[in-house]
Amino acid sequence: MPLWLDLTVRVVAVVGGFLTLPLVVGQAEHKVMAHMQGRLGPMYAGAFHGWAQLIADGVKFVQKEDIAPRAADRRVFQLAPIVALFPYLLILLAIPLGPGGLVAQAMDIGLFFVLAVLGVGVVAVLMSAWASANKYSLLGGLRGAAQLLGYELPLVLAAASVAMAAGTLSLPGIVAAWQPWWLVWQFPAAAVFFVAGLAEIRRPPFDMPIADSELVFGYLTEYTGLRFAFFLLAEYVGIVVIAALTTVLFLGGWHGPWADQLGWLWTLVKVFAVSFVIIWLRVTYPRLREDQLQRLCWLVLVPVALAQLVLTAAVRVLT
Repeated sequence: MPLWLDLTVRVVAVVGGFLTLPLVVGQAEHKVMAHMQGRLGPMYAGAFHGWAQLIADGVKFVQKEDIAPRAADRRVFQLAPIVALFPYLLILLAIPLGPGGLVAQAMDIGLFFVLAVLGVGVVAVLMSAWASANKYSLLGGLRGAAQLLGYELPLVLAAASVAMAAGTLSLPGIVAAWQPWWLVWQFPAAAVFFVAGLAEIRRPPFDMPIADSELVFGYLTEYTGLRFAFFLLAEYVGIVVIAALTTVLFLGGWHGPWADQLGWLWTLVKVFAVSFVIIWLRVTYPRLREDQLQRLCWLVLVPVALAQLVLTAAVRVLT
């Protein structure tokens, strides 16, 4: 296959997943939350169990008027939703789906790349908060910045533990080096990474930056129409990205029966299983207070991640 055609196929596949998987996760969230809370949820759009509800929501957002506050910095205000969405597309380019080079762009420093790009999310939060010219938005943005900057540390430390265990920063290399006993050995790092990942994408119970009971809708207060839809899409893509990274780093990625033929399927099954847990936590736990959120980060996750890093280093030296 010519190089240009191979690159085109890979990019088209990633963009297709980027546009499709968040819709599947979003529809699953509608239904899972409805069943867990003892209600029907959307049932009419598309006739069969409301399968087209998210498409209907998208049409609704497109039809809504795009409004910007008079005092807003319009250019920054309009650019913020794109900045929130685009980094996740870059991360999906580096996620290995299966063995044999089934990845859009394999990189020797893939883990460093995805963690660096994931940190761009704080820029979008600050852009939307400052440019909105709204005090609720500003307070939500400051909360979001404090949360994202704090939880970056345990996230990186947990990822460094599994990278040290595998002896590589390449995401396909980490999956190839993975062993089933890592489920026990690296479990503390996996738990820290997963919890910190939830905080990074501001999912409940870590949704203090958009606390509706206090801040209307935080840094999203002034957004309407398609720009608001982009922020919602970024949230669902964030779920897919955190689930995919958890799968690749700690759950063995494509490892499973008949991995050579069905490795891509095992990866997707694990990604959707982790996404289900993320949805489940939204229904189960109430929102953390700001002091509880920071205490969890600095007094629990960071010490656990550091201890796991020391343990991993000791095992690597001894073996």
